[in-house]
Amino acid sequence: MISPLLRQILIAAALFISSACGLIIEIVAGRLLAPYVGMSLYTWTAIIAVVLAGLSVGHWIGGLLAAPHVETRIGARRVGWALAASAVSCLAILVLLRVVASLLMPSGLAPIPVIIILSTALFFLPSLFVGIVSPILTKLALDDDKNRHSGKIIGRMYALGTLGSIAGTLVAGYVLISWLGSVDTVLLVAAVYAALAVCFLLADRFRMTALAVTVLCLGGFGLWGNQLHAFSSPCDLESDYFCIRVDAAPAFGPTARLMALDHLVHSINDRAQPDLLYSPYIHFVDEYAKYRLGNKAPAAYFIGGGGFSLPRAWAYQFGARANLVIAEIDPGVTRVAADRLWLEPHAPGLRIVHRDARAYLQSLSAEPTFDVIFGDAFHDIAIPQHLVTREFHDEIARRLNPDGFYAINAVDTGRNPLFLMSLVKTLYQSFHSVEVWAERGEINGQGRVTFLVIASNRSIEKSVLIARRGLERSWERWPEGDLKARIGTAGVILLSDDFAPVDRLMSDLLLSPEH
Repeated sequence: MISPLLRQILIAAALFISSACGLIIEIVAGRLLAPYVGMSLYTWTAIIAVVLAGLSVGHWIGGLLAAPHVETRIGARRVGWALAASAVSCLAILVLLRVVASLLMPSGLAPIPVIIILSTALFFLPSLFVGIVSPILTKLALDDDKNRHSGKIIGRMYALGTLGSIAGTLVAGYVLISWLGSVDTVLLVAAVYAALAVCFLLADRFRMTALAVTVLCLGGFGLWGNQLHAFSSPCDLESDYFCIRVDAAPAFGPTARLMALDHLVHSINDRAQPDLLYSPYIHFVDEYAKYRLGNKAPAAYFIGGGGFSLPRAWAYQFGARANLVIAEIDPGVTRVAADRLWLEPHAPGLRIVHRDARAYLQSLSAEPTFDVIFGDAFHDIAIPQHLVTREFHDEIARRLNPDGFYAINAVDTGRNPLFLMSLVKTLYQSFHSVEVWAERGEINGQGRVTFLVIASNRSIEKSVLIARRGLERSWERWPEGDLKARIGTAGVILLSDDFAPVDRLMSDLLLSPEH
């Protein structure tokens, strides 16, 4: 027989650990979805809502299963079954991710419905099953309390559940994802759930049936997942910020490779030709800088590094004469770019800093100033809001030489680019001139467009820019009169540190199936 004290310890430990595991899954959920739908406010909103919904339904079911007549032995059996179901449904996350994503990604659905469906399919049931556990464990703890201090017991159980959730959040965010990666973290949680289930089922007379069913379910999902390669990470490196992958890019050239951050191709580099720029928006910045600065070796500040395509090209062209400072927040991105994309981190004229670009720029003294500041930290629909505000633009304007310019790439719809217009309106508060460029034929076009925005104190006269080197390309400028008329219309707001609703402004893009 288990003593009452040992039973209370087992109940408390089970609640603490199961609560921790539930939050570990919630934290790792964002990393699991990132290679398919990216990391954004919409991703986290869906995940949190789905997990809370699952826990709520689970708590309600658990309350029904913890009826007053339920004795300790039956309650322990029900906890064991719930934990076994938690283990199986956790393992199923990795399998269903591959299956459901393969159906949704080519479906033509808009990004937000895809995110919601994926989150629900993967994370509702694991949250529901672990939600069943805590009401039954609380009932068992109350039944064991001979002195009937029910308020004290309930308070203790709530506290243990909350502390477990805190511990799971911290362990997932600071230890497990960094050291194990998201896939192995899920496998670890499934194993912990299974071990807890065994502890509760061993004393039950139906233990062999319960254990056999659990093993068969885990084994079935294990075999299915092995066939789908669901238990191997899709990432070459899973850093604290991104799922980083590098693949050959034979469509661009025999010695070209691409870097994907989460679900988006960020950079394409060529081993044989460091100054060949495949990405149109990066190519534009190179051509625009050559037109504006001539053959002058630039002093440039890069907000984000990614594959370091343009810094690598300029370091190759100008050597030590250039002053290229790159603020890349993720050391893992730099490491992969050096190992796989032929970046030389210590090349003459190149300096890489692993810090937030805004914080580092603000930490610099008034000197030096820059000829070019290039904002390349936007990640598809995930836009760091603190990098699009008037306060940051004022900081950039103070750091530019008189003939310098600030270039930023912005993704929006061609027909109704509300975010783009708000960005332009905000830039006009800090700069005399704002130009908007896109590849020829894309302005006012259908669907998603990558715009190039140039802010400076002196506009250039050109309305068309034709590439003079590299791939054959041309870009056209949005007519200034039409641009100024548009930013004066309703719905175009100024972006500030206090109010920058980027996600709402991009809703047309996010709800469009063409995205």
